[in-house]
Amino acid sequence: MSAATDSPAAWRARFRAGEVRQTAALCPGFAQANMAFIPAAQADDFEAFLRANPAACPLLARGAAGSPALPGLGDIDLRHDLPLYRLFRDGAAAGRVADIAGHWRDDLVPFAIGCSLSFEADLVAAGVSLRCHAPGLSCAAFDTGIANRPAGPFGGTLVVTMRAIPEDQVPLAIRVTKGHPAAHGAPVHVGDPAAIGVDLGRPIDGLGLTDLHPGEVPVFWACGVTMERAIASARLPFAITHAPGHMLITDRRAEGSVP
Repeated sequence: MSAATDSPAAWRARFRAGEVRQTAALCPGFAQANMAFIPAAQADDFEAFLRANPAACPLLARGAAGSPALPGLGDIDLRHDLPLYRLFRDGAAAGRVADIAGHWRDDLVPFAIGCSLSFEADLVAAGVSLRCHAPGLSCAAFDTGIANRPAGPFGGTLVVTMRAIPEDQVPLAIRVTKGHPAAHGAPVHVGDPAAIGVDLGRPIDGLGLTDLHPGEVPVFWACGVTMERAIASARLPFAITHAPGHMLITDRRAEGSVP
């Protein structure tokens, strides 16, 4: 972090003021979080789903119903402090908005879930060549054929992110990310995408780098977008999540980062 303008609070202020951008490569050393806002009637089942699927959905914090704050993660107003949100109605995506103040309800329970963008700076610092870690770039996410462990009405299939890693650096990437269990931890698969039902030609929302250069291997990590598939499987009448790639930047230090 080189200046106050690079701080998590400064970025949240920019998003609160209306700036929309993906958060990949922002605030290295600080944890980013996937967010879900679930009606209180389904919140306990949703937490049970997260705990049953910790690789995809490592729970960082659960807020109080109707409160837009997460004090343990910073001075945050969850209605405004993410760059982009996704609305769900009857389990289906129903549009994106840059602010959810007009959609806020007193029964919404916030959940913050670890994100693999939190470990990318450590990969680069360790010497892993990571083409997706740069302003304006990001890794891609994909649906798999792997079933989640269900809880209550929540189920669906696992979502993964893919990063193209030089073959000789894969063991290093595994060692580094294993030290980040709150950001999905070690990869769930290395190599042939078809083995886990992934089609590299079909990234979620068409976002992220999907190409492989000579000598690179596709490496897959569990992804917090998995919770969107759980929301869809439960057919919740209403829910909100972050838009993929547009995370909450917290004041919490990423695991393995130097203070």
